[in-house]
Amino acid sequence: MATGGPYRRVLLKLSGEALMGTQDYGLETETLRNLADDISSVVKDGVELGLVVGGGNIFRGVGGNAHGIERASADFMGMLATVMNALALQGVLEAAGVPTRVLSAISMRAVCEPYIRRRAIRHMEKGRVVICAAGTGNPFFTTDTAAALRAAELGCEALLKGTQVDGVYSADPHKDKAATRFDRLTYHEVLTRDLKVMDASAISLARENGIPILVFSVHNPGALHQVVNGRGRYTIIAD
Repeated sequence: MATGGPYRRVLLKLSGEALMGTQDYGLETETLRNLADDISSVVKDGVELGLVVGGGNIFRGVGGNAHGIERASADFMGMLATVMNALALQGVLEAAGVPTRVLSAISMRAVCEPYIRRRAIRHMEKGRVVICAAGTGNPFFTTDTAAALRAAELGCEALLKGTQVDGVYSADPHKDKAATRFDRLTYHEVLTRDLKVMDASAISLARENGIPILVFSVHNPGALHQVVNGRGRYTIIAD
């Protein structure tokens, strides 16, 4: 489906930074609760929702590598950070009455289920939000790539990328006042213009599987519900 909504099954990608709110690090309770309210409204409409969360608010693998930690080890540390974020999201979602399961690509049975594709699909069919943690389970892959992979595996009709801004811009609008916002882009345009919305492997994976990417701001209350239904302010990336 290449046009905006309404969608029956979607994958929401949240960066770790999206969970910080106004803080410089960690998790902000109000931000988590606002996200939970948004997700709850979508689930109540009968939309099946998967979620992939980053870990940059706690630890970023590339940053660890810059401090002398071997890259693979640093990436695994980043994956563990995503599990912490996933458990936090699960807590606020279930407090809001939304049944949620955390499935990790790295086995840690004491705190969450292992990621098994058919199990994840079954949870979604039963109306549970599935949070896919620990990225792909492999170093050298970003959580953006993990989101595109899970969206393809789970048969999602769209990949929603929740960011700090309300779409894709030609440059960082916080740094460049002349930055231009796009309403629609093709996968090829994103790659050739080197727009930094997602890494190239994630864009390519979405293109190969015909999954549109919708980029919107997580800081606008109700934005997720609007985007899922083809309304609101967002940039759509599709052929």
